[in-house]
Amino acid sequence: MEVEELKLREDSRYRQANREALISLAMYGLFFAWWYVTAYGLGSGDPGEYSYVMGFPAWFFYSCVVGYLGISLLVWAVVRIFFSDVSIEGDDPAEREAR
Repeated sequence: MEVEELKLREDSRYRQANREALISLAMYGLFFAWWYVTAYGLGSGDPGEYSYVMGFPAWFFYSCVVGYLGISLLVWAVVRIFFSDVSIEGDDPAEREAR
């Protein structure tokens, strides 16, 4: 075996997969921060003094209802803009194009 054959090349799909994983973690962190701040920030007072939105306590409405709808729209937009389809075939597509 020659030394050239033993060199490992990084598959170009790994970079895209890592990028998408980091974006997903960032979105989850943002959603958790939103949920935590609105749920514990608005819900930390006396229950007798809660304000209500559409029959729900404000802390629940903003943390669970608005948060869910907001993160759903954000995930949809981020997937459409930043994520891309990659081949799951054995060959690296970038290497195949170079040939």
